[in-house]
Amino acid sequence: MLDDLGRQGVRVHADLVPDDLWERVAPLLPPTPERRHRHPGRLRVPDRTALAGILFVLRTGVAWWDVPAETIGCSGVTAWRRLRDWTEAGVWPRLHAALLTELRRAGLLDVDDCSVDGSHVRALTRPGPQRGDHVGPSPVDRARPGSKHHLIVDRQGTPLAVSLTGGNRHDVTQLLPLLDALPPIRGLRGRPRRKPRRLYADRGYDFDKFRRLLWKRSIKPLIARRGVAHGSGLGKVRWVVERTFSWLHQFKRLQSRYERRVDLDQGLLELACSLICIRRLSSAPRVMG
Repeated sequence: MLDDLGRQGVRVHADLVPDDLWERVAPLLPPTPERRHRHPGRLRVPDRTALAGILFVLRTGVAWWDVPAETIGCSGVTAWRRLRDWTEAGVWPRLHAALLTELRRAGLLDVDDCSVDGSHVRALTRPGPQRGDHVGPSPVDRARPGSKHHLIVDRQGTPLAVSLTGGNRHDVTQLLPLLDALPPIRGLRGRPRRKPRRLYADRGYDFDKFRRLLWKRSIKPLIARRGVAHGSGLGKVRWVVERTFSWLHQFKRLQSRYERRVDLDQGLLELACSLICIRRLSSAPRVMG
């Protein structure tokens, strides 16, 4: 029976943490603390096992205390603590930036045309100093507590940067912070890319002040006008951001705001963006040399 559980655990780890993901994550993790010689305590759960627990929660949306330790190999509390430590160490932004560099090197990233948008999610944690930050009354959900995901993607819908705010924050307030959050994307000779040439957005971003600010950054704003009939044609390019939101929200932990700590929820968002990037890399046709 123990052998069966062990084989089942190996299969679960292979499904949740495939080799291509682990090879990219492992070099970014902080070093494992050395064990004490006297009173060493229990053996530390391997990092790959803890990552499997994090990904299990991200994909299924179960509570941390409901993680099946017999199958995954670690408790939900251990997975949460490892998520906390790795988030504070800045693992997820570095992983995302490294994957964007790989995509650009492979010719799979088109940063010239980018799209930006926001999406509301209901918050199961209430606002307050001990209940969760970045939660506010959602204007699209009868003022229930909610949060908002803000996302900027490239021409193909690859997520470039993501942020989390309260549900009552206007989309346009996060336009410049999202652009500032774009990592320097290397992969080709010359300076790394830090901004798009053209930026597509819907009517929620229709403010002349922000158009001027985009022009100042040498970014051409292509933003739909309020009060104008539909049919501007911008949707032919901008629709990819909606598709990327659907990809993000396939991770059930992101469909609602569960985490009280903003940095942990932001870390899960960045981890999900990295998984989308890996999926794009693995689905690209290989060039035989």
